[in-house]
Amino acid sequence: MKILAIETSCDETAAAVVKDGRAVLSSVTFSQIEEHKLYGGVVPEIASRRHTEQIVKVTRKAIRDAGVSLNEIGAVAVTAAPGLIGALLVGLNFAKGLCLSLDKPLVPVHHIRGHVAANYIHYADLKPPFMCLIVSGGHSHIVKIHGYTDYEVIGRTRDDAAGEAFDKVARVLGLPYPGGVHVEKAAGGGDGSAYTLPKPCVPGSPYDFSFSGLKTSVINLVHRIKQTGRELSAAEINGIAASFQQTVCEILAGRFMAAADEHRCKKLALAGGVSANGRLREILGSLARENGCELYMPPLSLCGDNAAMIGAQAYFEYLDGHAADLRMNAYATYPVDKSF
Repeated sequence: MKILAIETSCDETAAAVVKDGRAVLSSVTFSQIEEHKLYGGVVPEIASRRHTEQIVKVTRKAIRDAGVSLNEIGAVAVTAAPGLIGALLVGLNFAKGLCLSLDKPLVPVHHIRGHVAANYIHYADLKPPFMCLIVSGGHSHIVKIHGYTDYEVIGRTRDDAAGEAFDKVARVLGLPYPGGVHVEKAAGGGDGSAYTLPKPCVPGSPYDFSFSGLKTSVINLVHRIKQTGRELSAAEINGIAASFQQTVCEILAGRFMAAADEHRCKKLALAGGVSANGRLREILGSLARENGCELYMPPLSLCGDNAAMIGAQAYFEYLDGHAADLRMNAYATYPVDKSF
């Protein structure tokens, strides 16, 4: 089955054609990052406008690159949640129009489930059950995947997500947007043990995350240095970036491995935009080997937002009867363990 997938949850306009949830026939992404850099973050109104301008072009190219006709498409998939509501509505309404004109089913997909499905594209042998650490700009989850559409949340962030914390720390260090890649680059020139930073815990919820206090500690550290009347040196920026990155990765990997041990899971996966972080991949890889676990990590090309991952998950959603009618709405927030 060939599925045309649309993704517009944030600042990438993307379309792809995916066959049987595993084979990517085409994947096209238009990124708005350079424009949003001017503002130090994503401006929702601008994102929505750019999606409106680009979505037809991107979809046409995805169809052309796949070498298929619209009549060969079995269903249209679209990210319905979570994300910027205006951006989501652009993609959803476009997908509805396609479904209406082509008389094809509409398959809504949860964006975070899509990130998990990026692994299905790269690993033909990966099948549930397994446990997944999902880390992105807006989400940090530990999820047990019982089936392709059967999720159990084991842990989640209570405030800032890891990716959000990376962006905010980058800003206070004077690094460009998006923060994650620039913090990682700066960290490469620093020592991860240069500064001792807190590892906040959530009482009674050992697998939940809280990054707000850690972020605030970094902000206070920078402010204390600046209160001496000088700017941060390059060595200080690198040291703070390395210490922050090391602390975040240790928190994520440590709680994920502890959850896997309690639930007796030996098959593990990593997903989400922050899964591109080299230090996180290194620490998780080492811990997985020490504990005799299989670890699946998506290639860097599939870590960020893309439509191929949406098309992959849509196939399994469709098989489980999760198609929707044209009354389907978009949601800025939506539980990952609840189907539409």
